[in-house]
Amino acid sequence: MIPLRSVCVFCGSRPGARPAYAEAARELGRLIAAEGWRLVYGAGDVGLMGEVARAAQADGARSLGVIPTHLLLREKGKRDLTSFVITEDMHERKKVMFMNSDAIVVLPGGAGTLDEYFEVLTWRQIGLHKKPIFLLNTDGYWNPLAELGDHVIAEGFAEDAMRSYSSLVPDVATLADRLREALS
Repeated sequence: MIPLRSVCVFCGSRPGARPAYAEAARELGRLIAAEGWRLVYGAGDVGLMGEVARAAQADGARSLGVIPTHLLLREKGKRDLTSFVITEDMHERKKVMFMNSDAIVVLPGGAGTLDEYFEVLTWRQIGLHKKPIFLLNTDGYWNPLAELGDHVIAEGFAEDAMRSYSSLVPDVATLADRLREALS
């Protein structure tokens, strides 16, 4: 029996300024369903979170949503998921999402998404995991982050190896190939 593979998606609880962000989120949700993977995400029914979840569910994907108590109303906790976990705080949320996934995909988002990304990146840097981390660079959204990473390395605050801990992918088609390779 082939084990169920799970993709953790970190992304914004807002839709962002460009329609391309929501379309990429929906495309990712459809991909997760088509591949038979499980979606692991922040359990919100708003913004890009809602887009990826609704698309994945509409095409039959299993889903695990993880949300802290204090965000149940704000992010409109989506309770029609396969599994729904309520945590005490944000740190526990990130840990549960991470522990229940085989790969991490980061879509556009704000401070919360950056926090999620930097936590799993730091865990990778200090050797706590080797799970693949992909930044979906829709319309170049993550270019400034990549430049910041280069700056941190150039200024001597990280080793060159940090560049290999996450991958910038331009679109969902490229991400699909990379995820298939990582999850096979």
